[in-house]
Amino acid sequence: MKKFCLLFLLGTSIVKAQERPVLTVESIMRDQKWLGVSPSDYHWSADSKTIYFKWNPQRKDNNEDYKVDISSGKPVKTDEKLANQEIMPDYIYNKDHSLGIAEKSGDLYLYSFKTKQKQRLTNTMEREHNPVFLNNGTIAFQKGNNLYALNLKSNELKQLTNFVSGKKEVAAGQKTKNLQDSWLNTEQDELFDVLKSKKQKDAFRLAKKKNLAGDDKPLRAIELGNLELSNLVISPDGRYINYRLKTQAEGGRETIVPNFITESGYTEDIPGRTKVGEPLPVYVNFIYDQQRDTIYKLQTAQIPGIKDLPDYLKDYPKQMEAAVKKNEDRQVNLYGPIWNPAGKLAVVIAESQDNKDRWILKLDALTGNLTLLDRQRDEAWIGGPGTGTDNVGWIDEENIYFQSEASGYSHLYREHVLSGVKRQLTSGKWEVKNLSLAKNKQTFYFTGNIEHPGITHFYKVSVNGGDPVKITSMKGGNEVTLSPDEQWLAINYSYMNKPWELYIQANKPGAKAIKVTESSSEEFKAYPWREPDMVSFKNRYGDEVYARVYPALKPEANHPAVVFVHGAGYLQNVHYWWSQYSREYMFHNLLADHGYTVIDIDYTASSGYGRNHRTGIYRHMGGKDLTDQVDGVKLLVEKYNVNPKHVGIYGGSYGGFITLMALFNEPEVFASGAALRSVTDWAHYNHGYTSNILNEPFNDELAYKRSSPIYFAAGLKGNLLMCHGMVDENVQFQDIVRLSQRFIELGKNNWELAVYPVEDHGFVQPSSWTDEYKRIFKLFESTLISK
Repeated sequence: MKKFCLLFLLGTSIVKAQERPVLTVESIMRDQKWLGVSPSDYHWSADSKTIYFKWNPQRKDNNEDYKVDISSGKPVKTDEKLANQEIMPDYIYNKDHSLGIAEKSGDLYLYSFKTKQKQRLTNTMEREHNPVFLNNGTIAFQKGNNLYALNLKSNELKQLTNFVSGKKEVAAGQKTKNLQDSWLNTEQDELFDVLKSKKQKDAFRLAKKKNLAGDDKPLRAIELGNLELSNLVISPDGRYINYRLKTQAEGGRETIVPNFITESGYTEDIPGRTKVGEPLPVYVNFIYDQQRDTIYKLQTAQIPGIKDLPDYLKDYPKQMEAAVKKNEDRQVNLYGPIWNPAGKLAVVIAESQDNKDRWILKLDALTGNLTLLDRQRDEAWIGGPGTGTDNVGWIDEENIYFQSEASGYSHLYREHVLSGVKRQLTSGKWEVKNLSLAKNKQTFYFTGNIEHPGITHFYKVSVNGGDPVKITSMKGGNEVTLSPDEQWLAINYSYMNKPWELYIQANKPGAKAIKVTESSSEEFKAYPWREPDMVSFKNRYGDEVYARVYPALKPEANHPAVVFVHGAGYLQNVHYWWSQYSREYMFHNLLADHGYTVIDIDYTASSGYGRNHRTGIYRHMGGKDLTDQVDGVKLLVEKYNVNPKHVGIYGGSYGGFITLMALFNEPEVFASGAALRSVTDWAHYNHGYTSNILNEPFNDELAYKRSSPIYFAAGLKGNLLMCHGMVDENVQFQDIVRLSQRFIELGKNNWELAVYPVEDHGFVQPSSWTDEYKRIFKLFESTLISK
């Protein structure tokens, strides 16, 4: 067995002897500042002449504020106060875009684009937020649970709503009185002149207040009781106010995460999340018509398909029969309304709580009635980039835009709200991301992977459709922050072996991108980091699957291989930009230097490849996503001369879950594996993620039992290393404890658990990273090399 190096040797003699520096686990996993700190958090100044960002070229303890003027292209250090003064906030504009209103640190600021002057409108301890311009030029905003209107001409501040929380208090004079109470009241009035005088003065003050108020009516009190208020939206004419009330479900139970390493010396409990299948809150949306002083619900019963049942219930005839008999409306969550600029039309987005439907609906604010504009139904679950609730808007007074996976990939659509005529504006086997509408409302900007699933560029396309025009040109990852005047691009760019750097480019196709920062350290640049082979293969179902392969520099005698499984499930790691798994990328270089061939697969359910790939694991996690790993090993055997008896696998979170499923269900393929922060039983994970893919445990038991590793633990044959943080608030430590107990009861002895007392789901301490990856490397050295 080879000697396990613990030092990062970069001496001149070593470089000459071996022709490349020697990577070690300790050097890779130390504080990541060693490789350089990339710039981040880009913001433009209001005049579009300066970019402000965070950077740390000297690798100090904390990042610092920098700026670069587009005229010079040279970054210089600045201070946070100046940056905050100059950075362009996310303004909400008035009709002619002459004024902008924005919230900053809980206060409101007004900006005049004509005079270039900024005015602070509020300076309070309370938070003022969600500001909008009404049609009459007044600014409406929220403070606490209520809406207010500020008249910029008269400076009059007017309260628009009067939401009252808590139990309704009944005035003393309105309480129901028994005979004894009535008698006592009468006696008091007869005996004491001071009480008679008080009543007369109170009556006089009330009459005077009404007289001074003139025609102003007192604000109607809207009792909330113990319900939670949210989603306060006012129509541009100020007439309609939408709000949502949340009723917390009864019977829900939250988990706890014990924290053992504490300042007090006592074990302390961290409040945790609920588990999938716990009762969900119920939301009801209302409209308050101020003109008619009336309140009414949005009519969700009118939504087409509101009673439709999911197909998976066909596997449970008794449940299906009971559901059909109940004939209940499904619970939905409503978002909006989103008003057109004139305030004459509005749309609402509805999402079913069973994750199968998203509707875009036209709202009749006068009645609360809803009319269908678009319905996306998915028997798996609604998802994909841009298909959420915050990516619907108005092109003009009568046309909306939105994204949908109706074609199989997330693309851009527009629809005429009055006629219902719908048009698809982009198409192809690629996806639209980070969509925005230009200020002139004639052009859309977006990021797309048109050229290759793993290459992103910045594009524009007409609001009427047509061929997208590519604006960026550097191969890799291009994350663009557009200047306020839309003339310049701040590009966060990286390549697969080059971390992120800032570039500036004119917003013109073919314009040259100018590099602004140089962040990588000399130590990092001294090693020739690999450009992995970008390959694809057909899996056993005929689907195209993409992968990165790190060929062995000099293959070991056993020709071993390691499969890395990325986390999150719906995530992309086979691409031409710098990986978010930077430590793992460097570890793969180390493995390749030590004679391993490494493959990293965008398995079924990864992002960037359209709807079918995204939902291919519906009701069976550890199905196609696992067989893709097996098919990837076949590729290594056939094209990279890997020995099929010497293959290991590792990954974290979802990757840890797949590692467990691989060791339990494919023991002839994988000799050993390292499962990090792994889900072992999906019934113990959270609701938002898990219910999308597996429905709920009590409704779809079959999906959970074929997807959870704990049910397959008896199949373990190879060597298994498990690593888990003890204060993991995401995949809680209980998960790995339950699986450990299962191994004990099964009599398994070829497993090991390493625990990390101070680590959450994402490790922070370099010592923890180092310890974890030394164990992983040792596992592979002992099971794949010397076996």
